[in-house]
Amino acid sequence: MDLSLIPPSPMKGIVNLVVEIPAGSRNKYEYCAQAGIMALDRVLHSSVRYPFDYGFIPNTLADDGAPLDAMVIMDEPTFAGCLIKARPIGVLDMHDCGEYDGKLLCVPTANPRQENIISINQIAPNQLEDVAEFFRTSKGLYGRTVKIDGWRDYEVVDELIRQCTPSKKKTFKVLKKSSVVK
Repeated sequence: MDLSLIPPSPMKGIVNLVVEIPAGSRNKYEYCAQAGIMALDRVLHSSVRYPFDYGFIPNTLADDGAPLDAMVIMDEPTFAGCLIKARPIGVLDMHDCGEYDGKLLCVPTANPRQENIISINQIAPNQLEDVAEFFRTSKGLYGRTVKIDGWRDYEVVDELIRQCTPSKKKTFKVLKKSSVVK
């Protein structure tokens, strides 16, 4: 699975999102660039489960040294490795061990029932709090300090993507740090 030619954003207001972890899973998969496959990183050892399909925007590099994280609201979970064209509607501002670790929240462009969702304000506040609590709990289980700074609406997304997209690359490379599969 070569992601090097997939642009982060094929057009304004749309991102390419690669799913690593389907909604409802306790298995944490990560893309292993060296092998070109998804690899099981760990299993969450609590009752928490991923609230939405979770993954990354390929060919971006966020402040934490990994691709920009993203979640997508799906009616049914997809699968690890699924590529989804999605419309970002907001971002969860979060600091993980003192480092900014923002997470886009998106809706799939392929779902006509979500075509009118354009803002984080259209998502129920308790659903957004469930997402924040998931990260507090799941990161805390590993002794990591997480600070949730809240949600910001869609108008900040383009700038965040621009900041995370290497501007000097003609072809995109997967920039995520990952361990070598042995």
